[in-house]
Formats: sequence, C-alpha cells, structure tokens
Amino acid sequence: MDGPARTMAVRLRAWLAAGLLLVAGYAGAAPRAVWTWERDSYAMLQSPREAEAAFAFLQSRQVDTIYLYADAFGGRNLIVEAPGRYRSFIADAHRRGFRVQALLGSAHLNTERYILPAQRPQALAMLQRVLAYNGAAPRESRFDGINLDIEPHLLAEWDDAHRHELLRNLLDVSAAWMAMKRESRQELAIGPAMPFWFDGIEVEWRGRKRPASEHLADLYDYVALMDYRDRADGGDGIIAHAAKEIAYAERAGKQVVIGLELTPNELRKVTFNHRSEADLARETETTQAAYGRSKAFGGFAFHHYRSYRDWIDAQRK
Repeated sequence: MDGPARTMAVRLRAWLAAGLLLVAGYAGAAPRAVWTWERDSYAMLQSPREAEAAFAFLQSRQVDTIYLYADAFGGRNLIVEAPGRYRSFIADAHRRGFRVQALLGSAHLNTERYILPAQRPQALAMLQRVLAYNGAAPRESRFDGINLDIEPHLLAEWDDAHRHELLRNLLDVSAAWMAMKRESRQELAIGPAMPFWFDGIEVEWRGRKRPASEHLADLYDYVALMDYRDRADGGDGIIAHAAKEIAYAERAGKQVVIGLELTPNELRKVTFNHRSEADLARETETTQAAYGRSKAFGGFAFHHYRSYRDWIDAQRK
C-alpha cells in the first residue's frame, strides 16, 4: 500500500470508529444533507476511490443526502459530456441508502448574476441540463431533487437602493425554474439556499407585499435555510433565526432544512469550525428538540463536504 493509500485507509478507520461512537447521539436524528461543491463533486464522479471515501465518511456522520454539484467546472461540464459518470455515482449512492440532489450555483461561474434579466437564458439552461439528464436516465440514476444556491446578496449591485429589485429578479427566475419543472412532469423536490435574514425584507411581487422568505417558500418545494450560527439557543441562535420560516412552512405545507456552517470564518458565531463535533451534536439535538415535531422541519444540511472532512480530521490529530 503506497503512502497516500495508507493515509486514506487510516483516516477511513478513524472516521468510522468515531462515527460509531456518535451513533448513540444521532439515534433518531433528523435527515442530514451536505453541500458538495465543484472540485469534490467532480473528484467523486471521476474516481471510484474518492467516491468510496465520501460514502464511508458521510455514512459515519449519518448524512443521508448529498447535494452533488451538476454544472460546469474546470472547462468541462460532465452532466453533458459524461452523463454516465452521474448515472453510475447516483445509482451507487442509492444502493447505499443516500438520496442525491443536483447542486446548482457556482462561485466560479458567478451564478449570482443569473437572476439578472440579461442572463435569463443561462439561468434556464442551467436547470434544463439537469432536467434533460434526469429525463434520459434510468430511475435508479435520477436525481431526487435540486438545490439552487443562487445568492443575489453577493452581487456588487446589492445595496439598500437595489435589493428589492434584485429580489424581484430572483423571484421571477425562480418562478420560471418551477414552471420548467412542472412542464417536465418530473417528481423532483426543488429548493433554494436562502439566508435567514430574508424574512426581514418585505418585497412587493405580483401584487403582494410580503417577506422575501415567504415568497420563496410559496414558489419552491422546500427551503434550505442558511441558519449560520454556532449555538441553538438565544435570540441570535439557530432556533430563533428559523422560527419564522418554520412557522410559515407549517402554514404553507412546505419544509425547511436548517443549514449549518463548518468552514472557517473570522466571525466565529457563524460557524462550528472553532467548536467540536460534540458541540455540533448537542446544538443539533437542541434544535431538533425544538422543531422535531413540526411537519415543516426537514432536518439539517452542512456546508460543506470538504470543510466537514477537514474539520473532523483536525479534531482527530
């Protein structure tokens, strides 16, 4: 066994051992998803070894849903050029008990600009490629859903004078995406990644003035709420920031997946990176105790796969 292979084997054994110790804490746990970005998704698609390592790690953490990137990266677009790689990976993931959603949105592609009317063709084409893939794939190789990480607040144009217009643009393209889903007649759960503070911005759209979060919840099947805090309780905690979204989703018959951050950040309160895995388990359990009986609670999503692995590795040293 060469050096890299030996290192990988040691890490896998450590992950699995640690995961077994945490199963008791995860017993009866809510669904868990993980965002998996361009580089890692492409590595999993092109290398059985990388895919195997990902499956082992995610199973050890009780993660059951993979948000798998499904657009262009590094000069290639595998979902168009090599759809067989997606078919093989998704079928394998399904056999292991995972669900797989297509992750759309990319810092490399500056997809926050896709909300702008001038870039509507690119926005629609992005989703159409996934719908076309799914329509041609055998059932066991189809995506179970789509997560759209399109964040207008990343635009340079985002300010007090323009944010309402930009949010209306987001709602317009969201309506177009959901119309495409309906026209395809595919059974796909589609939802956006949405910051928790959208509930504090009222937007007039199609004759109704309401919080942006409510407009989006009405349009989509679910919402992945970017509830980036490192503690469950308190006025600035995970539970408080999800309260309006959960309450509205209960009335609207939708679900909210609570997203948590694991990547380093100078603003420590937005990430668990400076805390331990036991801390994460405790805070997710507290959050689940608050919302677990609600039909609107769809579990957790962790941002993101690479950060999750690095964070766990750092705690094992």
